[in-house]
Amino acid sequence: MIDETRYRLLRLLEEKPNASQRELARALGISVGKVNYCLHALIDKGSLKIKNFGRNKRKLAYAYVLTPKGIEEKIELTLRFLKRKVAEYDALLADIEELKREVEKFRVPARRQVLTR
Repeated sequence: MIDETRYRLLRLLEEKPNASQRELARALGISVGKVNYCLHALIDKGSLKIKNFGRNKRKLAYAYVLTPKGIEEKIELTLRFLKRKVAEYDALLADIEELKREVEKFRVPARRQVLTR
């Protein structure tokens, strides 16, 4: 499972531990089968545990609970995700500035004000 999927799944489970696999799949934009696979991988790693509510009217009602190991994993993934997104943001800003300079070379003086903020 890729880091981004794992990060987004752990984040979503922290916010909505009672979400069904179908709800998780919809929110993540992946198949229910992939959600099931990912959940089992997190359970096997000890990052997640399942609580079943047998008295619930919906006999298949579960809550997915992050373990201390899962919380640590989420923190590490969050840091890596943040670092990657900041690098993408910085690269995007550099591209934007380069494009502005490139366009500015070809603009006539009266139209230069359009690109300034």
